[in-house]
Amino acid sequence: MECLEKSRLSCHDPIRVLDNLTTGTRKDLSEACIYSEVFISNIGEFKGIELIVGDILDEDLAVKIVKGADVIIHLAANTGVGPSVENPRADCMANVIGTFNYLEAARINNVPRFVFASSGAPAGEVEPPIHEELPSHPVSPYGASKLAGEGYCSAYYKTFNIQTIMLRFGNVYGPGSLHKSSIVAKFIRQALNKEMLEIYGDGTQTRDFIYIDDLVNALRLSVTTENIGGEAFQIASNQETTIGEITEKMVKILNQNGINNIDIINGETRLGDVKRNYSDTSKAKNRLGWQPTMNQKEGLKKTVEYFLK
Repeated sequence: MECLEKSRLSCHDPIRVLDNLTTGTRKDLSEACIYSEVFISNIGEFKGIELIVGDILDEDLAVKIVKGADVIIHLAANTGVGPSVENPRADCMANVIGTFNYLEAARINNVPRFVFASSGAPAGEVEPPIHEELPSHPVSPYGASKLAGEGYCSAYYKTFNIQTIMLRFGNVYGPGSLHKSSIVAKFIRQALNKEMLEIYGDGTQTRDFIYIDDLVNALRLSVTTENIGGEAFQIASNQETTIGEITEKMVKILNQNGINNIDIINGETRLGDVKRNYSDTSKAKNRLGWQPTMNQKEGLKKTVEYFLK
């Protein structure tokens, strides 16, 4: 992705997007920007935002499309605990080999900076808040694959001097999450379709929910901030919320918008899930100059409004 000029982002910087369109769509991208879909033969001819439809497991494609880039922002992944438990091999291939392919492409093409979307999942079952110095003991295959990605990022920083930055996202929610399978998007979607909402377990398990605008701001700062190579940052709200609480808040907002008679059940605890999870974000505040600004109630309201539209 080409998006740096003298360490400052602007709307004039060309950006190259790779997506296999299994989750995102061309329509999603068009709602965010004006783009041109290009092929390998004419990459770089369009000076705005280019879309290349392809897969991160294609190592030859990786080398070709990052040529000339100033930074790679690696967001592509098999996301979530559930899919990783159902198919650990697919999770490993996407999250480990896919990440490796783009680190290698960065090395071959002398791309100086690589931002990796990680997770709190590598920490595993620990007493929160999660912070960057905790030893990692992942519970799920997803946590293991993200930990492996962090390990490769560290190695490529130490060995090849690529400025790798690892952002450990909390549970992301907000507008634009139509296709996400995480709890906020899934429950809103199910409620609008008059489907039953199933909480895995008793609902006392906790998570740290981060609004999309706050996350994007962290990404921007990770691209432009100097002297953070090889570092990991917790990017979350520093707020512990139970699944029961977040569900209750969503249902209340849905009721206020005329969506009533929402059925909620408690199912079996899901394999690979941890009981408590929230983050200490003080390092991101001190080193990146970042902190979340969105109030959770307002963020949920904006998310419901997005789905209603």
